[in-house]
Amino acid sequence: MAEYYNDFFGDFGGRYVAEILRSPLDELEKEFLKAMSGSDFKNEFNLMAREYTGRPTPLMFAKNATKALGGAEIYIKLEGLANTGAHKINNVIGQCLLARQMGKKRIIAETGAGQHGVAVAAVCARLGFECRIYMGEVDIRRQRPNLFWMELYGAEVVPVKSGSKTLKDAVNEALRDWASSFSHTHYLLGSSLGPSPYPDMVREFQSVIGKEVEDDIKSRNLNVEALIACVGGGSNSIGFFYPFLEKEKPRLIGVEAGGRGSAPGDHASRMGGLGKEGIVQGYKSLFLLDEEGQVQPTHSISAGLDYCGIGPQLASLGQRGRIEFTKALDREALDAVRFFAGHEGIIFALESAHAGAVAMKMAKDISKDKAIIVNMSGRGDKDLFILARELDRDNWIPFLKEEVAQYEE
Repeated sequence: MAEYYNDFFGDFGGRYVAEILRSPLDELEKEFLKAMSGSDFKNEFNLMAREYTGRPTPLMFAKNATKALGGAEIYIKLEGLANTGAHKINNVIGQCLLARQMGKKRIIAETGAGQHGVAVAAVCARLGFECRIYMGEVDIRRQRPNLFWMELYGAEVVPVKSGSKTLKDAVNEALRDWASSFSHTHYLLGSSLGPSPYPDMVREFQSVIGKEVEDDIKSRNLNVEALIACVGGGSNSIGFFYPFLEKEKPRLIGVEAGGRGSAPGDHASRMGGLGKEGIVQGYKSLFLLDEEGQVQPTHSISAGLDYCGIGPQLASLGQRGRIEFTKALDREALDAVRFFAGHEGIIFALESAHAGAVAMKMAKDISKDKAIIVNMSGRGDKDLFILARELDRDNWIPFLKEEVAQYEE
């Protein structure tokens, strides 16, 4: 069972929670290990992944982008083609099946950019769970279309008005709910963080991404120099990197939110010396903390990358050098969205566009006989209002005014 469960990753991880949450976490760990030890759970997960999610997702050769940039061949793992538009559904299916195995009737979750929330709402509708999703007021304003989809699937979406009104605060509210309802409720955490066993569970369910990529590399005989993924909490990146973690190659590149700049509150870059060791929301990792140990405000144009901490396994892998961390600025992510839309006819989610931006810079310096693979963890439909404001403001504002006038009529 050791391959599935680690209480700590080096110095990071653990289970730092109030006594009331120890029992549900013990139960969750026990049921997760039980599910992973047999074939029935895995077979059902694989069946649902194939018939409902649409796996495997394609690995696309970006020939036009490759030609335009020169240098390495660029391949894109199109997780945005999965049902609900992002990688999040892989973990959601796994945890919902686990919750059903435990006899739970209700699912709660947090969401930032909304893609996790949409996936949770959709799978709950499919499997018949009562569903409540906590989402910060700031993120609701940024991602209103995803709120609409969650509610259409039948979920109750609770606006979080405390703190920074973003993902960190949504997690806090979900934990408070779970502490009083765990007898019939499962908390479906969306990223590879939190108290154990969540980091292992989320990585395991997201590793389907990396396993498919590994198969594609072998079948196409690709000479891969690097895998590149954006990193918020870390669910897409750890799943993408997983089969390669104990190998020397390829290089693994994690891209954080550089935001507007390096001042506190202007970014969400925890690695490279900016994060400090701390214990937040039930686990030990690297967080953006002030001198008094309080969580700092963060910023990213992408609602999914502005979390204050990073998953404990990713923090450990970064410290030991297996994963190289870098960052992309807001404007670089926007440039990447425009570039890949114009050259390949695909629209990166703003989160994934951070990885695309780094790929654009790296490709030029890598020889043409090598490849780099970017995980497009989601597509940019959800970012329509942000992208329109940033890339087509002069045309978009009159359109919105006309729409508002029609609503008022």
